[in-house]
Amino acid sequence: MNPILDVSNLTMDFGGLRALDNFDLNIAKGEIVALIGPNGAGKTTLFNCITGMYAPSGGDICIYPDVDKKVRLNGLKPNMITAKGMTRTFQNIRLFPNMTVLENVMIGRHCRTSSGILSAILRTSSARKEESGIVEHSYKILEKFGLNDFVNELARNLPYGAQKRLEIARALATDPFLLLLDEPAAGLNSRETKELDTLIANIRNEEKISILLIEHDMKLVMSISDRVVVMDYGKKIAQGPPDEIRLNPAVIKAYLGEEFVA
Repeated sequence: MNPILDVSNLTMDFGGLRALDNFDLNIAKGEIVALIGPNGAGKTTLFNCITGMYAPSGGDICIYPDVDKKVRLNGLKPNMITAKGMTRTFQNIRLFPNMTVLENVMIGRHCRTSSGILSAILRTSSARKEESGIVEHSYKILEKFGLNDFVNELARNLPYGAQKRLEIARALATDPFLLLLDEPAAGLNSRETKELDTLIANIRNEEKISILLIEHDMKLVMSISDRVVVMDYGKKIAQGPPDEIRLNPAVIKAYLGEEFVA
């Protein structure tokens, strides 16, 4: 199957520290891939390189929005990468706390708008029509995420679990074909984690969006992933289906531990 994301020989150096060491990764259309590993393994550094927050020291990052179209992301700024169809969430929630829930999602639509500043200031008919469409589209996303009752609430007033869902909702407002989730289950209780499991599956199955996630909750990883990639010290030490990774001796030693396998 052709990849929609292809990362090859990716290297990231911070002074004398090599955080990523010739790392390879590919994501196929429709896949949910989990990236796991000990703290400091390089997972978030990989996300930051893929999404343009860091300029990698070496290697290539390419996406394939269409079967015959290849786009090299090296050197592109994060907003340009988002506009090309790949977006992310963060380990630490980065909402606009003093804006409403609806406004937070509407901001996610900014990269898909065509009205210029002058049209917005003059409130032209085309600008008003586009804004109305953004509101409608954003509200529909909130409905899918069970957040429509909070539409006019300030983001800072939402419960923590709802804030996590709102950040994912805002990411989906950019119309991505590939969504990167950085520890989406962090800080959630068991009920919220189960709801997140269903939400991620629905994003893939109903919205037809591929997903790459960093996650430490192994129950979530093993239940939701088509494939698991394991990192340690900036290198890939294993990849494969969850059941295969669960029993991999190198993974058990580096990360999972005997108790998880038992």
